[in-house]
Amino acid sequence: MYVVTGVTGRTGRVVADRLLERGEAVRVVLRDAGKAQAWRERGAEVAVADLADMSAMTAAFSGATGAYLVKPPGYDREDLFEHAQATTDAVAEAVRRAEVPKLVLLSSIGADRESGVGVIATNRLAEQRLSTLGIPVTFLRAAYFMENWARVIEPARADGVLPSLLSPTDRAIPMVATEDIGASAADIIGQSWEGIRIVDLDGPRAYSPDDIAEAFAKALGRSVSAVAIDEAQWAGVLARHPFSRTAIEGFITMNRALNNGHIAFADATTEHVRGRRTIDDVIGGLLVTQ
Repeated sequence: MYVVTGVTGRTGRVVADRLLERGEAVRVVLRDAGKAQAWRERGAEVAVADLADMSAMTAAFSGATGAYLVKPPGYDREDLFEHAQATTDAVAEAVRRAEVPKLVLLSSIGADRESGVGVIATNRLAEQRLSTLGIPVTFLRAAYFMENWARVIEPARADGVLPSLLSPTDRAIPMVATEDIGASAADIIGQSWEGIRIVDLDGPRAYSPDDIAEAFAKALGRSVSAVAIDEAQWAGVLARHPFSRTAIEGFITMNRALNNGHIAFADATTEHVRGRRTIDDVIGGLLVTQ
């Protein structure tokens, strides 16, 4: 029985679907009981629990042969980092009590850095806590999500402009499709390994904002140009989202670190996996659904 969290998000859904397609027994963890029936109809068991509820998560993990963990973002919270620590502590204790034999955690590029990574520090907190459990744990350090560019579909479509916090616009960074993250996690969770395993995951190649603009241009059939947003305007842009002040400051730090190279896949000895989906695949899919 594999326990999968985050199934209302992009990666957890893929993990659960892949495991069910393989004929594996799957239990999904949901906070909203109203979404349970759809998963039951797909053949999954359902546990209704909040990851911060240690008792409920202990029950959700009962009998598991492995679990896929996605940290809830919590970007609307001023106590973002404290809540991330408390949630991770609750999950870790639930894993210990339920005697889950192995875990795969969705982490992030940059989680190896001790400081200066903004919101990615919540992934580092999770890695550090889960490392103490004494069981096999894989940290799947994913690159920048290609699907993040869904936020700029409308200006690209309407005005031919792709606003970007990443700059310069010709500088490429690692990016990965969430479909490939889920597929890789589903593969890894069925494997055997010892101790802590770190897997860096990105796409077929790195992409720049200019590359993203070109992908939109091809998909939309119109010219699209990437435009770097001045850093002085970042806070205002981020405030359009339901983010707390703490999260906005964290995203500013994260984007600054992406732009100056502080956040990168730097360890050549780390296991590295490349997804197959290109930015053209992802942008084309986003335009179909939005």
